[in-house]
Amino acid sequence: MIAGHASLAARRAVRATPLLPYACGLLFLLGSVLVGLAVGPVHMGLGATVESAVGQLPFVHLHSGLSSSDDAILWQLRAPRVVMGMLVGGMLALAGASYQGVFRNPLADPYLLGIAAGAGLGATIAIVYAQGAVSSYDLIPLIAFAGGALAVATTYVLGRSAGAGRTATTMILAGVTVMSFMTAAQTFVQQQHSDSLQEVYSWILGRLDVAGWHQVALVAPYVAVSAVAICLHRRVLDVLSVGDEEASSLGIDVRRARLTVVVFATIGTAAAVAVSGLIGFVGIIVPHAIRLTLGTSYRLIIPLSLLFGGGFLVLADVVARTIMSPAELPIGVVTAFCGAPFFAVVLRTSKSFT
Repeated sequence: MIAGHASLAARRAVRATPLLPYACGLLFLLGSVLVGLAVGPVHMGLGATVESAVGQLPFVHLHSGLSSSDDAILWQLRAPRVVMGMLVGGMLALAGASYQGVFRNPLADPYLLGIAAGAGLGATIAIVYAQGAVSSYDLIPLIAFAGGALAVATTYVLGRSAGAGRTATTMILAGVTVMSFMTAAQTFVQQQHSDSLQEVYSWILGRLDVAGWHQVALVAPYVAVSAVAICLHRRVLDVLSVGDEEASSLGIDVRRARLTVVVFATIGTAAAVAVSGLIGFVGIIVPHAIRLTLGTSYRLIIPLSLLFGGGFLVLADVVARTIMSPAELPIGVVTAFCGAPFFAVVLRTSKSFT
């Protein structure tokens, strides 16, 4: 009887263990959001920010002590930027973890299949040829999204044409091919319209400074649907990690599972990139930090990448907008400063994940 109770307690403890990482992830995300709201060129103060946030809740009447101008800065400028950083960072980290699981490649990132090159080409075309149009700002994310989706579709068709038995390897090679071609096309367009180089490079280096509630509303549905779909496949990614033949023997439709995860990761990444520009290294830093800390199970890596990725990019944006205040550093530069050393560490330890 005592042994039975001990065994039951052990099983409950094992099942309860993941609650601690999830709690840490939620606390990290919440803390990052509060820092993102409170810190900036106009310092709000953490206490006043929390009071103002609580005052926004239904049926709560709490005066924060912020002036009307500070309140407008907080909720019309800073809050949508923080929410956008949370959505984009979470999606990029989630997509990176998904690609690493699907292709069994620890160095895969969200731009593996040519999304970055396609979105960059689309944004460049929109900036160059829609310049001066009334709706040019709305066209940039739309055409960037279309470019990223087209690049991945081309990669998939090209990869599949090489044979179904080598899908994972050929898909990566096809992504490199498509990325090279679209990067060359983007460079050609830039050289023909050198007057637009500054705006193009501003987009390429990543930016959240133009984020508003309209942009948040555009990207949120794509990120939400993609995140739910990928999280529902996190156990499948664990099975795929043992190899295609073993996964098939366990009843997994490998082609269908891989395609489903890739499609949803691509949709979410393309939507995030379309509004934020190209922000690198998030999809490598966050999943590998979780993997190095908690192990290789995608049941933990997938949801925690969403939480820690959102918090990480919010904090990176705080650095970007304060380190050179009143000027701003492109957020892609901040993530690269963090990512390059981390990437070097991953390269040295990647054998342990293959």
